[in-house]
Amino acid sequence: MKEPVLLFFNLGGGEIFVILMIVLLFFGSKRIPEVARNLGRGIRQFKDAADDIQRDITDSVSDVRKKIEEDNDK
Repeated sequence: MKEPVLLFFNLGGGEIFVILMIVLLFFGSKRIPEVARNLGRGIRQFKDAADDIQRDITDSVSDVRKKIEEDNDK
């Protein structure tokens, strides 16, 4: 039995065409580039925030390791 998540992404060419036509009718041809640009900016901001959080965690871990090493040297 297939996973439900995998079934969602099992789209053929006809289904993708219908989805694109609905998006075109809903947003209009002039707004699609604007929507795509805003979506790209949102994804970029999300990735930047995730990178910042990962960097903060890495810095905190290295600070804790340095403290532990200093305490062991005493």
